[in-house]
Amino acid sequence: MKLLIATRNRHKIEEIRAILHDTAIELIGAHEIPGLPEVVEDAATFEGNAMKKARELGVAGGLWTLADDSGLEVFALGGAPGVYSARYAGVEADHAANNAKLLAALQGIADRRAQFRCVLALYRPDGSTACVEGVCKGRIALQPDGSNGFGYDPLFIPDGYDQTFAALSLEEKNRISHRAIALKAARKAWFDKQT
Repeated sequence: MKLLIATRNRHKIEEIRAILHDTAIELIGAHEIPGLPEVVEDAATFEGNAMKKARELGVAGGLWTLADDSGLEVFALGGAPGVYSARYAGVEADHAANNAKLLAALQGIADRRAQFRCVLALYRPDGSTACVEGVCKGRIALQPDGSNGFGYDPLFIPDGYDQTFAALSLEEKNRISHRAIALKAARKAWFDKQT
């Protein structure tokens, strides 16, 4: 079975490949198929963005398509950055700028509880779609730590750990992350029957 991963983010593709490595599914990144459209992520929810990406790229590519939308939700900030996680410090901002803005927003705030949320949407060539979700709870560190991972990984300490995602091994992160939890739910719901 061929499965299009509806992202050009190579970090996400590698993370998904690592988690689904023991299946018979052939994973194809969106960058591997010429002419696929860029999808504007303008929905107000992770589910809305994931469904939109899965549907648009699935129709264009004619394949089963898996899309995710994920981000960091900080309780003291009313769930921000949320769906704006990738562009929290601006459309052209990099990970370091997003992390710096988050630390500035939390300065002086004792409640640093947060969670990473991942919604996966699956588009099937018959036009049907479905979603699953994964959540990893934790807290925001006082300063960045670690060099693995990407995005907010240097700031996020998952519950039960003293290290950030970026300080953990990739294998450990891929075992407990929001994306891993969502992918396990996806495997059970959709893919274990197909392989």
